[in-house]
Amino acid sequence: MAAQKDQQKDAEAEGLSGTTLLPKLIPSGAGREWLERRRATIRPWSTFVDQQRFSRPRNLGELCQRLVRNVEYYQSNYVFVFLGLILYCVVTSPMLLVALAVFFGACYILYLRTLESKLVLFAPQCHLPPGREVSPAHQYALAGGISFPFFWLAGAGSAVFWVLGATLVVIGSHAAFHQIEAVDGEELQMEPV
Repeated sequence: MAAQKDQQKDAEAEGLSGTTLLPKLIPSGAGREWLERRRATIRPWSTFVDQQRFSRPRNLGELCQRLVRNVEYYQSNYVFVFLGLILYCVVTSPMLLVALAVFFGACYILYLRTLESKLVLFAPQCHLPPGREVSPAHQYALAGGISFPFFWLAGAGSAVFWVLGATLVVIGSHAAFHQIEAVDGEELQMEPV
């Protein structure tokens, strides 16, 4: 019992939560809870990629039924496939990595600046009337404006559409060709003759 608590403390010291193994960089709140729910409802990857379970649907009705049921059943797996495609796109595009570094660097600098003092436009030192405090939303909009040219040069728009297209193809083909999982308590359905 004591060894298990020591391992949990070591994991937390490394930046991982002992219960969910999510990085501590993800702030607690709605985003973290959503990601924890996705991880809790993930289906086994062995059944997700089992080649024996793939077949061509017999008709359009079966195709539609497979799409709806598989998207519902493997929803969490599909979320992680989508996140994996995003990660692949970012890692394989050096300019996109630079643009993201500029954006997050600007956000981090603004965050450190707000820890020291509030950001005020036309501060009294400027011999102008007292200034207005800049809200965090405006500060992050400024960071986005500064990094926008980098995103444009990196082709972030085409990367977004590539990720969306690849996601639709991968998830759509998996959902269409993967046989429907049998769910307990489900009524038998009659097949057309």
